[in-house]
Amino acid sequence: MIRLENVTVATVDAAGTEYADGHVVVGDDGRIAAVGAGPATGFDHAERIDGKGGLVTPGLVNTHHHLYQWATRGLALDETLFGWLTTLYPIWGRLDAEIVGAAAGAGLGWLALSGCTTSMDHHYVFPRDGGDVLGAEIEAARRIGLRFHPTRGSMDLSRKDGGLPPDHVVEDTDEALAATEAAIDKWHDPSPDAMLQIAVAPCSPFSVTTRLMEEAAVLARRKGVRLHTHLAETDDEEAFCLERFGCTPIEYAERVGWLGQDVWLAHGVHFDDAAIAKLGATGTGVAHCPSSNARLGAGMARVRELVDHGVPVGLGVDGAASQEVSHLGAELRQALYTARLRGGPTAMTAREALRLGTIGGARCLGRQDDIGSLEVGKLADLVMWRLDGLGHEGIDDRVAALVFGPPAPVELALVGGEPVVNRGELVNADEETLTREARQAHRRLLNAER
Repeated sequence: MIRLENVTVATVDAAGTEYADGHVVVGDDGRIAAVGAGPATGFDHAERIDGKGGLVTPGLVNTHHHLYQWATRGLALDETLFGWLTTLYPIWGRLDAEIVGAAAGAGLGWLALSGCTTSMDHHYVFPRDGGDVLGAEIEAARRIGLRFHPTRGSMDLSRKDGGLPPDHVVEDTDEALAATEAAIDKWHDPSPDAMLQIAVAPCSPFSVTTRLMEEAAVLARRKGVRLHTHLAETDDEEAFCLERFGCTPIEYAERVGWLGQDVWLAHGVHFDDAAIAKLGATGTGVAHCPSSNARLGAGMARVRELVDHGVPVGLGVDGAASQEVSHLGAELRQALYTARLRGGPTAMTAREALRLGTIGGARCLGRQDDIGSLEVGKLADLVMWRLDGLGHEGIDDRVAALVFGPPAPVELALVGGEPVVNRGELVNADEETLTREARQAHRRLLNAER
């Protein structure tokens, strides 16, 4: 049992409760036993951690990522999405389990150091001779200690059939569906305290056939798991949908059964008023990736309008090759800045940005009953940020300091009450080893000959 005391607490509960001098108690069952003002009472036997100078928040939830891309950072730096993809698809076709495992270890370790306690991953490249790439990233998540929601992605629409990816990186439709069902059967844990849950994630309208989209939705609902895909990320995608399907991306999603409370969509940059209203009415979530959208010049998502329509909105760092910073804590500020660029200085507050990164992300993943806020009975996934250094000095509002200030050091991060970061260092993995493995994977992938 642990008690954090003498610390500012932002619970991110429905009322937005905060304590300028508060406590959080973590029980032996990995759940929150108490949260409130002043010192904890009745828990004298618990290990005490003095949080002076810190802020405790729920752990951040990453709702969109491509971990394998850590091995291809810094490439195609000045391309739009379609140009970036066509440059990198041939390289990704050489992935194998060793490379993916090293990239995922680096990416997840970096996420933990940035305040993330739960991450999804959208993996959709499965070279025939690449080995068990999904298993490799699942093992990496176990190594770091994060709660993990990998998705079994897929692509079956190659260039010869009118899609964007080259022939050698797509799968046969039936094989993709069978492999997706096998991944659910092998890995998915539906329990409330699950460390590992699988979702179904055909990649995008320009890389997946209509049949795969439709049958993937049926499969996911038969298995009781969630659905994820890219949608409305760029103008190029909208033009593709209009030409190939005769409708907008959101109309296509509705046509193939991809709207509902069990669906969350990546990016959603180019939703019009009607699309936003439809998302709100159906409870379909959106993973907002402001830094990636900026890096690729894709545009600025209408997050204010999405939130006002009741759409579940979370934050994502996106793949490390389209957003090399990959720091989820820094994404809080980027989300706020993007909203204000669209709508002015009242378009988003620091606390609204924190909600996107915590309970908003939990809603996208269907985990809002167990993570995303600091409330008695919820899982003890939390972060204590250090805000008493030079970079944050003078910002008296601790939540504002976290969001508006420079990326804050993580003093402590717990997942189910277990430390994954302590005093700014990974607990379960060595950062130098992760760096070395990622370097070797990057060099081997770029130098590989097939």
